[in-house]
Amino acid sequence: MTTATLTKPRAVMEVLRGDPSSRRPADTNSAAGLRAELEDGIFSIIGSVQLTTPLLIRSSDLRAAPATTDLGSSPLGKLRGVLLMQVLRLQSVGVTTQQPFNDALDAWRSEQPGELAIQFDQLSADERARLATDVTAHALTLLRTLGDVPRHWPVRTMVRASQRLAGGSVLVSDVVDLVVGSPKGAVASVALLDVTSAPLGANAERVARFHALLQTLRTGEVPRCTCALSTATGELWSIDVNHELLARSTHELLDTIRYHWSQR
Repeated sequence: MTTATLTKPRAVMEVLRGDPSSRRPADTNSAAGLRAELEDGIFSIIGSVQLTTPLLIRSSDLRAAPATTDLGSSPLGKLRGVLLMQVLRLQSVGVTTQQPFNDALDAWRSEQPGELAIQFDQLSADERARLATDVTAHALTLLRTLGDVPRHWPVRTMVRASQRLAGGSVLVSDVVDLVVGSPKGAVASVALLDVTSAPLGANAERVARFHALLQTLRTGEVPRCTCALSTATGELWSIDVNHELLARSTHELLDTIRYHWSQR
């Protein structure tokens, strides 16, 4: 794994852009082989069974254990996550956020977020104050380390991908927090970024590989790199995507499918 510790002026956006002169040729050949390996592997697990309700696998299922943070997977933790994503979205389109918590909350509220909004409304004053303090701290780390996003860059946030395998019996779903660059060029230019409020570890690396695999299957082209940023520490991992990484993620996905199949 290639890692980059964030020290100025090495901002996240600089790492995602990389050195254009050293980009490898675009790989549009690997996707078919990876898909075939997944299909063969799934057949060895579930056989020829056709499920009316597909076995759903998400990126969170690739984690060996739930991420441990001060808020954990509580409603406060979920709210912190969605509000941080709003900060990322605002920054990616050039909107300056002077009050990250309030700006993110307004942007999120405008989307009619449903059940989670009800949970927010039910928070006590102390819980809201704690959430505001926590979101602000993580958002400041995100804004400080992300760097400026050039307006001409093709930047997308919350990019969803799904792949139906085994005739639809398995549905693999993913959301990448930020994607920079476009496929279908002569060289690899796509960079993926996962933002987590937990310290980076084995789970973050496994999810980063999963993002690269799903991006490859979705677009038919191997991305240049897949990255993970912790807003708890400001640490960034940048991992070059190659066949070895994609093969490893394929095996991890099959192991995850095997486990969930055994729990049905």
